[in-house]
Amino acid sequence: MKKDLTLVDEVKQGKVEAFSELVLRHQRVLLRMVMRVTRDLEMAEDIVQESFLKAYKNISSFEGRASFKSWLFQIALNTAKNKLRSNKYGHINVEKMSLAKPSQLEGEVFLNDVKDIIREEIEKLPSKQKMALNLRIFEDLSFKEISEIMDCPYDTAKANYRHALMKLRHRFEENENLKTLKDFNNFLSADLELRGFAAEVE
Repeated sequence: MKKDLTLVDEVKQGKVEAFSELVLRHQRVLLRMVMRVTRDLEMAEDIVQESFLKAYKNISSFEGRASFKSWLFQIALNTAKNKLRSNKYGHINVEKMSLAKPSQLEGEVFLNDVKDIIREEIEKLPSKQKMALNLRIFEDLSFKEISEIMDCPYDTAKANYRHALMKLRHRFEENENLKTLKDFNNFLSADLELRGFAAEVE
């Protein structure tokens, strides 16, 4: 499989089929990310389509200092914010954007109340902390990639993520239902445990 940067170089040389490969490679994860921002499938699909068009038109400006995926995510995130501010989708407070539930994207339902509780608590987080948590856990991105997508310093991206974990830990420790989980202490004990549990609820 060709690397993203190789495909980008081919696109710059005029090979449209190379960009089609990039679209196929990233459209699903991009839609998932945008869905968590907009919580609206139709809007998310429009944003993803527009984001790919913007990426294609501006491919010459991509210098490879960040990964193509990070660059694409940043375009999509900025496009989503602009859409949410526009009259087309009404007046929505961009600073209070919520993560969409996976069931809205994949057509899945949560298996039990505990998963609902976890999702509800994540949605209560401040927008920047929620975005950092979303990108780190559900998209499995590095803090370097997260900082590029959120257009903030590396340490700020990491701090937003850590603050989100601390708030979740505090809220979960106060929740009697979650205290009864057999593996809940492990879930809270480390980044790796949290990401493993996140993969399960996905």
